[in-house]
Amino acid sequence: MRKIIEKIKAKWGIKSDWRFFKINLIFALAGMCIVFVRKPLFHLLHITHSTPLWIKIAVYVPIFFPTYQMNLLIWGFILGEFEFVLEKEKRLWIFLLGRKRSTQPISPIS
Repeated sequence: MRKIIEKIKAKWGIKSDWRFFKINLIFALAGMCIVFVRKPLFHLLHITHSTPLWIKIAVYVPIFFPTYQMNLLIWGFILGEFEFVLEKEKRLWIFLLGRKRSTQPISPIS
């Protein structure tokens, strides 16, 4: 297990076990927040257990994917890892939008 953690830390460019723990906590908290938001929102939209799965997915993805991303930024800010999370967000959107990676670091949002 330690070997896997060290590989992830190297890939993410972090040295500290404490920082690794905080970053993983950010991902966990962002995911848990989505779970708490889903139930009331589905109730508000009248989505029940009998609603077809494809409708649930069609509603879930466009609403909750951006919400999860915002939660990552919020928890990253609260736990002091905003720069790390923001960099990961930028890379994710570059990947999703199909842009080529540049060799230069991404500049901060101005």
